[in-house]
Amino acid sequence: MASLVKTPSLVGLEDELTCSICLCVFETPVTTPCGHNFCLPCLEMTWTDLQINFSCPQCRACFETRPQLKKNTVLCKVVEQFQVSQGGPSKEVWDEKRGNAGSGLATPSIPAVTCDSCLEVVAAKTCLTCMASFCREHLRPHLESPAFKGHHLVPPVKELQQRKCQSHNKLLEFFCKNHGGCICCFCLVSHKMCTTAPLQEAKEAMELQLKKRLTELFALNEKASQSLEEVQVQQKQISNTTSRKLDLLKSEFVEIIALIHEEENNSVKKIKSEEKKVLDKYEYVHTVLGKKKNEIQRERDEIEVTLTEMDDITFLKKATKLRQLSFSDVFVPRIDLDQGLLGALYQNAFSLKEGTKQLLTQPQENKTKGGPQWKPKSETPPSQSQEFTSRNDAYAAHATGQRSQYPKRSQSPRQRGQSSKRPETESQKTTLDTFLTKPREELLQFAVKFTLDFHTAHKNVMLSERNTRVSVSETVQDYRPHPQRFISFSQVLSFQCFKKGIHYWEVELENNNFCAVGVCYGSIPKHGPESRLGRNNSSWCIEWINGKISAWHNDKEKCLPSNKAKKIGVLLNYDGRFIIFFGVTEKNILLYKFKAEFTEALYPAFWVFSSGASISLCQLK
Repeated sequence: MASLVKTPSLVGLEDELTCSICLCVFETPVTTPCGHNFCLPCLEMTWTDLQINFSCPQCRACFETRPQLKKNTVLCKVVEQFQVSQGGPSKEVWDEKRGNAGSGLATPSIPAVTCDSCLEVVAAKTCLTCMASFCREHLRPHLESPAFKGHHLVPPVKELQQRKCQSHNKLLEFFCKNHGGCICCFCLVSHKMCTTAPLQEAKEAMELQLKKRLTELFALNEKASQSLEEVQVQQKQISNTTSRKLDLLKSEFVEIIALIHEEENNSVKKIKSEEKKVLDKYEYVHTVLGKKKNEIQRERDEIEVTLTEMDDITFLKKATKLRQLSFSDVFVPRIDLDQGLLGALYQNAFSLKEGTKQLLTQPQENKTKGGPQWKPKSETPPSQSQEFTSRNDAYAAHATGQRSQYPKRSQSPRQRGQSSKRPETESQKTTLDTFLTKPREELLQFAVKFTLDFHTAHKNVMLSERNTRVSVSETVQDYRPHPQRFISFSQVLSFQCFKKGIHYWEVELENNNFCAVGVCYGSIPKHGPESRLGRNNSSWCIEWINGKISAWHNDKEKCLPSNKAKKIGVLLNYDGRFIIFFGVTEKNILLYKFKAEFTEALYPAFWVFSSGASISLCQLK
């Protein structure tokens, strides 16, 4: 009765008492260091071929050495009670099957089978020799009489007839592997050419085979799960890559539209200016002709008044006083618009339209060959490897005030950038350590000149001295909106960029407080906290704040020793993948050096915050 009262407490524990490898109730359960339970044979089979990297089959926790597995006695007891509550064999029954049975009888929890002798009382045991089930009373001869000593007693078995051979009415004791069925001892004669084994041995072999197969399926399931996760990760990477490319593409088209609008505005301004100049000339001619007409009319009126005088003396006196003005024929000068200017502007617009139309209508294969391509970061298209180039030919023309001359589409990017290239020298292959020891005189051979791009300047940044000096203005500058303009921080980029080679430039700091000197990609964010120099992975800089000097990249700060250098030298070796910042004094002082894998064109960049701070580009010889 005590066991019947405790039985309901084990209801619902089948999942918790099931091995996750064989999906059966635990057999000799052991516990791993991570706290999960498995059958000892299942876990041993899983780790059979492993020498290292032992892991838990459930949580994948790794162990440096093979864990010492010990039997979980508490869990064994729970499993035993669960099996008893479900009608399974108890420990006593298992001992009987092993030949160690005592005189104990089956507990009332075993499924009820009617005694074949009295047909009323519940059977306590089934004799496989007699092929009958007996209650406690009728089982006494089997337990006490030596005549029944060799009989095989098992817990009560329902449907005992199913354990008999249909042909010989004998107990099924063997299993034929060839025919896949159970046979009796008489059937062995007809199955003498087959592979047979006792039922218990065949069951154990089949269980071992199924557990091995289950282990293989478990490993395959883990691999399939990992493959699914890998596919999901790759899908997410593709989506992120596509999103970034779309953002870059939209940015390029926004800049193209801005350049076209700027070209249109400049052309309209030039035509309006030419119109005003011609109209002003006509206005001047109109004024001169009006004065001349008034003078002629005045003299005509005086003559007509004099001719009306009847007295001779008075007439002569008035006629003598008349002014004898000489008038030339009325002449209107020819004033016309500058047809050369109008023709050039129209030709530029027409060339831009035709070039764009040709680029957009040509086959996709030609676009891929002639235009820039998206490639991995470690590769750079040969057509885009100009050593020193501007953002755009038309863009450069606007900044310098020159007339835009758009290159023909038949020209390759390499041909268009040929005029700005320098021949590569052997010194460009030198290492970082070599440049750290070079004197300033040798670095000057790599000196470059550039200007600042007012299209990128923050509205509180003022450019002066032909866009070579940057400072902070207390008044907001009247800059037009531009997609490349900094919004959040008072920063500005150079107009030129560097895609290859070695370049050196110097800047002079005035009141070097709250300012920064560095380089960045053109794709650096233009607004938000991440748009500040050094606070992203697209920029490298040296920063001065209240006398403190720091090196910044990817939002990581490196404090530097203080120095009083007012002139800063920057050496960029694009192919060598490093940037060096010097303090220029009588002898160059190394401030900091960066090493990086450059993937885009680099622009000199500057940040000024203090009202007294300014940065001037030095014109190096």
